[in-house]
Amino acid sequence: MKYVRQSCILFGFTMAGELLHALLPLPVPAGVYGLFLLLGALCAGAVRVKDVEETGNFLLETMPLMFIPVTVGLVENLEQVKQIAVPLLAISAVSTVVVLFATGKTADWLIRRGRRNGYE
Repeated sequence: MKYVRQSCILFGFTMAGELLHALLPLPVPAGVYGLFLLLGALCAGAVRVKDVEETGNFLLETMPLMFIPVTVGLVENLEQVKQIAVPLLAISAVSTVVVLFATGKTADWLIRRGRRNGYE
């Protein structure tokens, strides 16, 4: 019963994200809305980590299985993928470098900020 409750909480935030996506005219995916809503609820204390932890961990552990249909789709459409392979690889390489840089700078900033405020 615990897993059903945790799943309902997580899927409730997913549905709230879908609702926001339908209502707001912003180019933001519904899943992102749901994640930010869940983050806000966790930060505000409305939802505790232990209320969603086990189901969240299960979903993270099974995530690789969710990439199988995408991979099969790519293999089935290999000729179309070959046509855009160079731009796809270039965009992937550039975006990976940008994300790594932004993540590193953000982590560095948070660490320095924590040290200034007495957290170590």
